[in-house]
Amino acid sequence: MTKLLYIIASPRGEDSKSTQLAQTHIDALKLADPSLEVDTLDLWQEDLIDFDGDKAAAKMTFFGVGDMDSTRQSAWDQVVEITNRFTQADQYVFSVPMWNGGIPYKLKQYIDIITQPGLLFGFDPEQGYFGLLENKKASVFYTSGVYAPDADPKYGSDFHSAYLDWWLNVIGITDINTVRFQPSLVTADPDGELATALEAAAIAAE
Repeated sequence: MTKLLYIIASPRGEDSKSTQLAQTHIDALKLADPSLEVDTLDLWQEDLIDFDGDKAAAKMTFFGVGDMDSTRQSAWDQVVEITNRFTQADQYVFSVPMWNGGIPYKLKQYIDIITQPGLLFGFDPEQGYFGLLENKKASVFYTSGVYAPDADPKYGSDFHSAYLDWWLNVIGITDINTVRFQPSLVTADPDGELATALEAAAIAAE
């Protein structure tokens, strides 16, 4: 049985265009594979932990800085528990609206919690960073109100897909499928372009 982790980064519920795209994709996947197990992680409904000083100190022990005492171990165990939910999935779906050129802060917080040495990545002084995840794939649904990939820079810059695609590669996910609905507001035919994007989201499940 294939397990899919659906990560919702928009707080707008059914009004979110990125969520509409992602849900259309998942519906198509489930139609093709009724046994697909979907674990939905709505970041706005989760009580995400802070990556505080104890957790940062625990992380640094993997780089030879300090010792893993009981306080740090307890803090690290929280990180491991959250990360295990992520690593247990076979594939991922992300709904990601653009916020101020980047990703929503809740998604960044989640990434900062789980992106840890020995869990999602390794490091070698000569090789640099290398991902620890293998044979996994991701589908990412990007939306923005004004920004478009070919638009004049005065309409914004992309630290959105650029960042998330980089992060996925860092942790070892290189099979990435992307569907965009950009822009969703500054366009002559928003309804028509949304319909096209929804169709692309469904086709991406094939």
